[in-house]
Amino acid sequence: MKNYPNVFIFNHPLIKHKVSILRDKNTGMKEFRELVEEITTIMTYESMADVELVPVEVETPLEKTMQLRVPEESVAIVPILRAGLGMVNGVHRVFPTARVGHIGMYRDEETLEPQEYYCKLPDGIEHKTVLLVDPMLATGGSACDALSALKKRGCKKIKFMCIIAAPEGIAAVAEAHPDVSVYVSTLDRCLNEHGYILPGLGDAGDRLYGTK
Repeated sequence: MKNYPNVFIFNHPLIKHKVSILRDKNTGMKEFRELVEEITTIMTYESMADVELVPVEVETPLEKTMQLRVPEESVAIVPILRAGLGMVNGVHRVFPTARVGHIGMYRDEETLEPQEYYCKLPDGIEHKTVLLVDPMLATGGSACDALSALKKRGCKKIKFMCIIAAPEGIAAVAEAHPDVSVYVSTLDRCLNEHGYILPGLGDAGDRLYGTK
């Protein structure tokens, strides 16, 4: 796969361990959901290493001191419905006060093209660092359209996080949105003729919520 300067693929042993359990078809819904959150938390630490900090004065039991903090209301989480919802709590463990927006996309089963059906975002999102999250990056269509939707609403600093990605999806997003940092837990082999990632883990939404 071509190297893209805006794409970061993790090589973390804990992520590899957790993804191996995530893939297993015998992993139940509860454990699957917990693993998605745990992997997301690890990814959030890494992907937000450049988050903005501002100086604040703090009074310890001994003296006053200047420290650095993430500004209040400076981070927003936007999951791509519905599977992206499974990653929200993982980000909230790091940024518990982050506001949450939602973008609803579905894939036409015949054309494989994404369709937007819902978009509701926090006020002032154009001034925040936005984490767009979706567990799977297959063709890249939904992610590209969601990123375009955020940009149309004034968002300038956007990061995209996914757990499993196909090379085709990475190429699509990296080339359509070179200004967006893309963080990938695990790079898989390819897409099959139906647009599903191989070896993949099945349908993330179904496994998160117990549907078929």
